[in-house]
Amino acid sequence: MTNLGRRIKEMREKAELSQETLAKLLGVSRPTLSLIENGERKLSAEESKKVADIFGISIDSLFEEKKEPLFIIKETRAEYRRTEPEIRLDIPQKNFKKFKEVLLYVLNKVGAKPNIGETVIYKLLYFIDFDYYERYEEQLIGATYKKNIHGPTPMEFRKITERMIADEEIIKVPDKYFSYPQTKYLPKRGPDLSCLNAREKATIDNVLDRLSEMNARQISDYSHQDVPWLTTDEGKIIPYEAVFYRTPPYSQRNDDDPVS
Repeated sequence: MTNLGRRIKEMREKAELSQETLAKLLGVSRPTLSLIENGERKLSAEESKKVADIFGISIDSLFEEKKEPLFIIKETRAEYRRTEPEIRLDIPQKNFKKFKEVLLYVLNKVGAKPNIGETVIYKLLYFIDFDYYERYEEQLIGATYKKNIHGPTPMEFRKITERMIADEEIIKVPDKYFSYPQTKYLPKRGPDLSCLNAREKATIDNVLDRLSEMNARQISDYSHQDVPWLTTDEGKIIPYEAVFYRTPPYSQRNDDDPVS
């Protein structure tokens, strides 16, 4: 087994991916992936790029372990891991299954609307998570949101949707909204509602009722005026605790709201 083959196998096992699932993501057969992991078949340049994309690393770091951060999804939780221990993030209650079922719930309700592309989904998930935390001081999905020029971005989204596509739970469709390119995600099954309690479902429904008619530009501009985004430096993780400094119309917590 070559170092590269062993590296790919180690990353696959840490991510708790089967050979079959990784092979689908890579676009090869399972026996071919087995040959790659055992060092009996070399990766093409295109395959190397795909492997790097799947595991969220650069091509250089694919050949040089521990050069860059590694993003890993597990069945029970997702973690964003940085090599520097002082900025490693472990978000409590982050649950891979919960993320999937919330996303499926959203897609089943509004995913077919022409304005609902990837950018809008990012912002809907952000407001679902932050509205719930503001009202109940608990995490719903508990995703990690990064501030960028287009608004809050859930860092786990790409890896989770890749897994869901491989598992045939959703499909990814390139589309256009008017003259703008758009990436749509459409569900292939309904959500498991046993994963959501009544107040979680009510929070999701409230966000969808308020915001799901917005297009990508409108909801991005709207997110840019929310205190958590405003008070976070560009490229940094948006802290959930910032919701307690929200002002109208963003604040979802009234004085008489119960927190438990």
